[in-house]
Amino acid sequence: MKFNSIINVVEATLFRRRLAVLVFFALTSIFLLFQATQIKLDAAFTKHIPLNHTYMKTYLEHRENFGGANNVLISVCDSSGDIFNPEFFTALKGVHDQLFFIPGVDRIQVKSLFSPSTRFVEIVEDGFAGGPVIPASFQPDAAGLAIVKGNIEKAGIVGSIVADDYSCSMVKASLMEIDPNTGKKLDSIVLAGQLENEIRGEFEKDNISIHIIGFTKMVGDVAKGAKGVVTFFAIAIAITTLMVFWFCRSLALTILPISCSLIAVVWQLGMLSTLGFGLDPMSILVPFLVFAIGVSHGVQMINSVSKMVNSGKTSKEAAQLSFRVLLVPGGIALLSDTVGFMTLLSIDIGIIRELAITASLGVAMIILTNLVLLPLLVSYLHVPKSKAKQPSKAASAADGIWHFMSLFATRKVALIILACTAVLYIVGYQKAQDMKIGELHAGAPSLHEESRYNQDTFLITDKYAISVDYMSIIVETTADACTYYDHMNTIDRFQWRMENIPGVESAVSLPSIAKIVNSGYNEGNPKWRVLSRNPQTLVQSIARVPSSSGLLNSDCSAMPVILFLEDHKAETINRVVDAAKLAAIDFGNDNLSFKLASGPVGVMAATNEAVEAAQIPMMLYVYGAVIILCLLSFRSLRATIAVVVPLYVVSTLAQWLMTALDIGLTVSTLPVIALGVGIGVDYGIYILSTMSVKLRNGATVQSAYFDALKERGSAVLITGVTLAIGVSTWFFSDLKFQVDMGILLTFMFLVNMIAAVLVLPAIAAFLWPQRK
Repeated sequence: MKFNSIINVVEATLFRRRLAVLVFFALTSIFLLFQATQIKLDAAFTKHIPLNHTYMKTYLEHRENFGGANNVLISVCDSSGDIFNPEFFTALKGVHDQLFFIPGVDRIQVKSLFSPSTRFVEIVEDGFAGGPVIPASFQPDAAGLAIVKGNIEKAGIVGSIVADDYSCSMVKASLMEIDPNTGKKLDSIVLAGQLENEIRGEFEKDNISIHIIGFTKMVGDVAKGAKGVVTFFAIAIAITTLMVFWFCRSLALTILPISCSLIAVVWQLGMLSTLGFGLDPMSILVPFLVFAIGVSHGVQMINSVSKMVNSGKTSKEAAQLSFRVLLVPGGIALLSDTVGFMTLLSIDIGIIRELAITASLGVAMIILTNLVLLPLLVSYLHVPKSKAKQPSKAASAADGIWHFMSLFATRKVALIILACTAVLYIVGYQKAQDMKIGELHAGAPSLHEESRYNQDTFLITDKYAISVDYMSIIVETTADACTYYDHMNTIDRFQWRMENIPGVESAVSLPSIAKIVNSGYNEGNPKWRVLSRNPQTLVQSIARVPSSSGLLNSDCSAMPVILFLEDHKAETINRVVDAAKLAAIDFGNDNLSFKLASGPVGVMAATNEAVEAAQIPMMLYVYGAVIILCLLSFRSLRATIAVVVPLYVVSTLAQWLMTALDIGLTVSTLPVIALGVGIGVDYGIYILSTMSVKLRNGATVQSAYFDALKERGSAVLITGVTLAIGVSTWFFSDLKFQVDMGILLTFMFLVNMIAAVLVLPAIAAFLWPQRK
């Protein structure tokens, strides 16, 4: 009773001072609209990795010595034949120099044929001779090109720096985390634009083609594709407007919920900007979800107002009464959404945490715009009865549909529904166990296979012997460890074991290079391709390997074993990581510690493990929050069970769908389950809020459900269909991850709505006693 008194006070205060409240909303909207225009896309590399994961601690500790996973690979290719012509070397030199001077590129780590560190070594009568692959006096004439070709073969860089068929050459670079010019975080999107304009745009001409891959370039392509989200947003607004107009047959009652939902989006973006957050390309879809959720609650408000006006109340009375009736169920539903999204904060990946903050802020704004602002605006609107009143034939037809659907709440029909639901759940649960963690396809998973980025990836993988998917296991030991045979031999045995794991194409480490050098000191005889037990000879074999090679640090206390994998599919990564963990235990000792993992695949492995570890806790948090809020709202265990069980069944079926469509559980798909649960709970809360009142007054379950359908059914159905149609337009997106999210959200919106009107009353039929 006390709670109802508070609601009455809030209601009376708001409607008594309607004009002042509306002025406050207007001023706030103007301020936040200005703030929203200041928001920027923010796509830092570190936001996409679990920084506190063990692998990432190793990665960050040794990033300065061995480079990070945020690399850029640029393959310059000549379609006319091979690379040995003046035009190609002019273009390659231009690409090298241009990349070298782009802010944010680690100049020490830039490597190509023109790098001084790209050297050759050959065996001569006096021992070894060598020098830069491209000498200082190089001229791109026939004689100079012949010398360079010979040096390339001597350097053994065919397959790494030069393509196997001599049609391409690679320029590699590592990127810094901080832009040295601004002192701020490196802007990946700006840098991707520079790569596209200053390198591809400048040097790709005639027979020369430029192929660029790397995290930064991928993010730039995702951001470019994300601009299409604006188009989908506009299409969704148009579809939603038409559906709402068809539902309420009033232009004014159509414009108001759409406008209030758009205000919620503006407030969300304005608050993000005010709090210092940017908008990541991966979370740019959230504003659309906020709009969709806002419209769903706005439709409930308009539906309530229309029915009350039709029953003889004035617009102000209808708006005020609708505010009172819907504040609690609408508030609880939106609070469930907010808390559900906030559970994503438990996942230690920056991009998911930002998505959680973005979504939570947006839903919190809906509480103000669609539960408070909307009824206040409607109170000024004159809604004639003819606008809200249905023709008698249509009303009779609707009642017939509701009467038929009310049979779902009778025990005979409910038994069939629950039996079918149980079978679906059992099958779905078994199939969901096959759901994979991580990426299931080659190339960048955020983009379609035919995208320029993925085509560049496939070309580089095909042209070069090394894979772009590599992982480094860092061997931490004592200083000068590379001068001890026992230490080097242990690392070599570890490398040999890992080379024989399926999925590992090749491997390289300091011991493997030292064996090649030792053979060189003995006329190249393969019998001498071994690690010498003599300390002086061992020192001699590693003396020519500089720390800039990435195979050792300055005092030889850390040495990576670099594994080149055939792909980055979840199955391959899991197999190699599991084998590396076992080998690290077998070969590790007091002096040698094998630490996983660095490199792009090391980052993926850490991310996959973080996603897998977060999956079950996240679901427990989401459902725990929904259960607690339902218990507080309905004060009934039966009502809570009736709302939550259908949600859980649909979540399981969604995981089955992911398995069937080869969609892995990744950073971009993990939040979808929480989003689907948060939004799906709205249907059940609205239906059960009406049923609970009727049941407490002594109605049967069937009649209570019939009344709930008459009052809320049309709004629930139209909301589910509208939301599903809106996200289904994502199927045509340029972004693969948006297509996947569109499929999953369309499924969850529709099936959660079906479960609310089908399974919920069937459960209620057995939880509440039968009455005549």
